[in-house]
Amino acid sequence: MYNYNQSSFSPQASGSGSLSIQRGQYFNYVVPSGWRVVEDGQFAVVLFSPDNAALTIMVGNSGLPANYNPWQFVYEKLLAMQPYELRISQPRQAQPIAGCTVAYEFDYTYMFNGIPCRGMAKCSVAYSYNICTMVMTCAASHESQWVNYASWLPQVAGQVMATNGAAFGIQGIMAQNIEISLAEGQRLREYREWSARTWEEVNRQRGESVDRQNFQFRENLGNVTTWTNPYGYANVELPTSYNYFWINRQGQIYGTNDPTENPNVGSTQDWARMNRYQP
Repeated sequence: MYNYNQSSFSPQASGSGSLSIQRGQYFNYVVPSGWRVVEDGQFAVVLFSPDNAALTIMVGNSGLPANYNPWQFVYEKLLAMQPYELRISQPRQAQPIAGCTVAYEFDYTYMFNGIPCRGMAKCSVAYSYNICTMVMTCAASHESQWVNYASWLPQVAGQVMATNGAAFGIQGIMAQNIEISLAEGQRLREYREWSARTWEEVNRQRGESVDRQNFQFRENLGNVTTWTNPYGYANVELPTSYNYFWINRQGQIYGTNDPTENPNVGSTQDWARMNRYQP
């Protein structure tokens, strides 16, 4: 099962300004002083700097095929910003966020409104049966300002804790782990102590303002369909990677494109077929 909880984080003071914790419907996350929240939804959290020259994005999807390419996931999510000349480096191993098994880090560049931009993205992956959850955290700014953000902003982007079982679009997988996460008293105490610290004010450089910043993240980042749960629980939102889904009583979900495949064959678990929800 996927367990996405707040990791301990002790960044060095590097001109990032004071931080505060924002509590949304699905996530708790960190907001640098003066930054504004552009998106706070089921799939994504997006923040922008006061001068619109820097941003952070956290976006995730559950129910993806276990062999889904992390580079492709990062590429698709960054394209939601509608950048020009997006270029992403080859992956390198990175420390995954808490609850994930592996992670890959990428450098990337792009143009937006004629301004060169640079950033860093990390894709963390958690596996469950034959599906996985992928979470991208990234930070970017105008290329001329990246030297002031590179040492701390990617870490701030990763400070997101899921607090709702429906986060990332799949009911049940995270819900039973939330209580365990909340029980980690020492970890949470360290988190509260860290969040109370103040950092030096952000070193701001003048840059051209970006006119259009409110993107349609839900349409581009969601990419899900709704399925009924035959065991009487709430409907489940799943990506469009498979045409057919099965679920067992433990909440594990099996996806396939073969209409004749039945996971009950040769299994000791009780699998029930899910049906597309018709509003």
